[in-house]
Amino acid sequence: MQVFRGFHYPGIAPSCALTIGNFDGVHRGHQAMLALLKNEAQHRGVPSCVLTFEPHPRDYFAAALHKPELAPARIGTLRDKLTELARCGVDQTIVLPFDARLASQSPEAFIRDVLQQGLGARYVLVGDDFRFGAKRAGDYAMLDAAGTSHGFDVARMNSYEVHGLRVSSSAVRDALGQGDMAAAASLLGRPYSISGHVVHGRKLGRELGWPTLNLRFAHWKPAANGIFAVLVHGLGGKPLPGVANLGVRPSLDPNDVNGGRVLLETYCLEWPDSLGREGAYGKIIRVELLHKLHDELKYASLDALKTGIAKDCDDARAYFVTMHAETSRQTTRDRI
Repeated sequence: MQVFRGFHYPGIAPSCALTIGNFDGVHRGHQAMLALLKNEAQHRGVPSCVLTFEPHPRDYFAAALHKPELAPARIGTLRDKLTELARCGVDQTIVLPFDARLASQSPEAFIRDVLQQGLGARYVLVGDDFRFGAKRAGDYAMLDAAGTSHGFDVARMNSYEVHGLRVSSSAVRDALGQGDMAAAASLLGRPYSISGHVVHGRKLGRELGWPTLNLRFAHWKPAANGIFAVLVHGLGGKPLPGVANLGVRPSLDPNDVNGGRVLLETYCLEWPDSLGREGAYGKIIRVELLHKLHDELKYASLDALKTGIAKDCDDARAYFVTMHAETSRQTTRDRI
């Protein structure tokens, strides 16, 4: 998949089948839409294209109004979004900076400058609640009328439901906020995960006896937080079980080397000898958050923190034993 920051670049296809949205989480509703987009693109002999925004428009308005509470919790990083879009078979993605200029652009100018002149859209697929342009003045009816006038097709996809529940980024955020990882996985169509480069930290975990793999979560407000049993992909031939903390580490000095930023810190319960102590730095790993153990806790001392980590490791091991037993029973039933 080709990725472009804006549409004024060589290499962007002169025409495309397009869908527009934030695609936070790339959940099962998004996946159904992308499958339809890909099919329509193939029929027209043009590449499939996703137009998305960074930052999230609601992040922009929250900052502009000095009301951080208006910003939505972020399900995934831009890296994770692009990875999932590529996995869905999208040919190209345009990441459009959401700024004052775009926020004030009229719906008519958006259609003319972005959809027609910028991307050469021949087919535009949107969701049932799609709005666009300054003050969200543009809607499906306006887009459909523009398509009729200017020679591109417009389609709208209705809500996608799983077990009677409308699949949406808000529903995924709610599940993650409640620590219901099974519900989140059902909505996403896969276990919830975060990926990134392993970076250096304070190395306090190493001093305490639990060296961790540190990933920075670029957004200040992750949809999930707390302590989790996890699987780590990317460090060998098989996923490694572990326990992870996603958050701001309230027991530590907020002025430490990470400056109070959101981190995903993962301790692997098993460690490949081939990696040595330093072998993971710089590698891109993916951490699946499978089961929430508890919220972040503020411990009164480092000794209390060590005791808490030890208990979390024991609880994570117990979870994996239970999960393995349930998988074995299901395999046995399937064979019968």
